[in-house]
Amino acid sequence: MTASAIAIILIFLTFLWSLIQRPRHRKLPPGPWALPVIGNLHMLGNLPHRSLRDLAKKYGPIMSMRLGTKTTIVVSSPEAAELFLKTHDTIFASRPKVQSSDYLSYGTKGMGFSEYGPYWRHIRKLCTLQLLCQSKIEAFAPLRREEVGLLVESLRKAAAEGQVVDLSEKVGELIEGITYRMVLGSKNDDTFDVKGIIEEIMLLTGAVNIGDYLPFLSPFVFRYVVDCRNAHSPSIYLSANQ
Repeated sequence: MTASAIAIILIFLTFLWSLIQRPRHRKLPPGPWALPVIGNLHMLGNLPHRSLRDLAKKYGPIMSMRLGTKTTIVVSSPEAAELFLKTHDTIFASRPKVQSSDYLSYGTKGMGFSEYGPYWRHIRKLCTLQLLCQSKIEAFAPLRREEVGLLVESLRKAAAEGQVVDLSEKVGELIEGITYRMVLGSKNDDTFDVKGIIEEIMLLTGAVNIGDYLPFLSPFVFRYVVDCRNAHSPSIYLSANQ
């Protein structure tokens, strides 16, 4: 059997599966007609926010779309957003499960990716009472004061020598230094790039992964999975043990 024949069979089976999984007895908001397999993915274009704006003008502030195999509700007005995010916020509190969360959030166990429920409420309570309480914030005040003092001293030295200073970079280094000392209890010795890892994780979680919309392609998204695994490398544990 040739590769093209296998591809055709896979597409046909996916089309049948999408027909079976299509919601039949649920009343969905109006929306554009979806193609088999890919749904409305082709309508997003290079500027999805503008494409969604144009579609909202035609179908209204609350519309339904099918992104691959995922039925999606798109909200495009402040009034509708308030209904979803404030009035009925607990119903829509969970984040969709994406492939990156399995690698970057311990199988969606992190607070930012886990489903809303008893587990999420428990870890949120731990963060509120044990990590972000007033006593903990005050306990780290000397540490923050020391790091800010080092920043001011470096700026004073650079000004005396007439050097050009990238203030954004300096502030980033300040945040990195404070974070490293608060989490690991010691200064960063340049063996563990906190800022770089955070930037890479943000890039991966914000990137479009076709496997999230077409699950049958997930096993073939090798480059994306490798990048996620590299961002979640054991270097953080090695640094913590130091």
